[in-house]
Formats: sequence, structure tokens, C-alpha cells
Amino acid sequence: MEPFIQLTNVSKTYGEGAAQVSALRHLNLSVDRGEFVTVIGHSGSGKSTLMNLLGCLDVPTEGEYLLDGEPVFRLKDRQLSAIRNRLVGFVFQSFHLIPGLSALENVELPLMYRGIPRSRRRAMAIRALEQVGLAQRIQHRPSQLSGGQQQRVAIARAIVGSPPVLLADEPTGNLDSASGRQIMELLTALWRQGRTLILITHDPAVAQMAPRTVHIQDGTILSD
Repeated sequence: MEPFIQLTNVSKTYGEGAAQVSALRHLNLSVDRGEFVTVIGHSGSGKSTLMNLLGCLDVPTEGEYLLDGEPVFRLKDRQLSAIRNRLVGFVFQSFHLIPGLSALENVELPLMYRGIPRSRRRAMAIRALEQVGLAQRIQHRPSQLSGGQQQRVAIARAIVGSPPVLLADEPTGNLDSASGRQIMELLTALWRQGRTLILITHDPAVAQMAPRTVHIQDGTILSD
């Protein structure tokens, strides 16, 4: 069986000439469906660039990326957007919630882009918020929620369309230790339900929670 995620000899460079920066260098990585993998490295190691490629937010300068057998490295922006919306859920350190919208409306947004009718997407969003333990907070705006609750809204938004892949970039970075543990417990529970979870972190304690840890430095994999 082919890996669900397959990067082959992938490099990513920015700029030209003397200003050229190599963010990733001939990187190879495969992840099976249903795996939980943490990617650990210091700032500037290439972690965020790797996440952007995995999430189809960017494409490699060189090399190949197959996602569920799809050669996404060949796709144009509109095609990449469609792949992202269908296959990938994102969780970021800074939540990226829209301040003027309620928790429910924030979670509905990815479904709007899919053209799902309002009544159905509202029911799906409520179900996702219930799944992350926020059934009583669906009408609250981000400013009315704690940091941990805001991250739960972000996770609900990530899972509302049932994507098979969750990409989490420093999901506990803006939280206190207790809230961070709760978020990690929630993400681990979602992985155990069958999702593929890839989590970017600089924290060794967080990295150790996964069965598999990939160490990245200077755009290359040191150990896997």
C-alpha cells in the first residue's frame, strides 16, 4: 500500500542569486494513513516550510509530493485550494479566528467555501463544537473565550469537514501548561479516531507524545 503522504527529494528555495535561501534540501518523508507524527526543530529549521508544503499552501521548488496518490506538486493554486479544503484541516498557534464572528460562524467557514447549504453546515458545525467540548459556547465570540477555548474552536473548524489529515503548527504555543495538555489530549483523541495527525513543535515534551518523531535541522531530516 502506498503511503498517504509521500515527499521525494523535495527542496524549497526562496529568492534568487546571492539572496537565495534554501528552506528545505532534498528531503524525503513518507507518512501512512492514520499515523501520528511530530516534527521537531528549532526556529529556522524548515518546519513551517514543510508544513506549508504538506498542507498544499505551497509547492516544492524541486522534487515530488503525492497526497493520497495525487501529484499535488503539479497543481495550480485553484486546484491546491480544492485539495486543501477536502483533505486537510489546519490548527495554528495563533488560532486565526475571525473576531467579529461567533464560534459557530467561525467553524462554518470552510463549509461555506464548499457550497454546503446553510442548514446542513450549521448542523455540522454544532456537531464539531460538541466534539471539542464547546456545546455551551457556540454563540460566543473569540474575545469571550479563553485561549484554550479559542484553540478548541480552531480544532472544530479543522475537523468540521472530516478531512483525513490534521496539520497542527505549535498548537500549544500560546497556551498555559494546563490548557496545552488538554489540547494535546483532544488532538490525540482525534488521531485515535482514525485521522492522520502531523504536529509541528519545538517542544521535546510535546514531540514525545507521538509514536513517531521526525527531527529537522537546516532543511534536512536528522532522524526519523
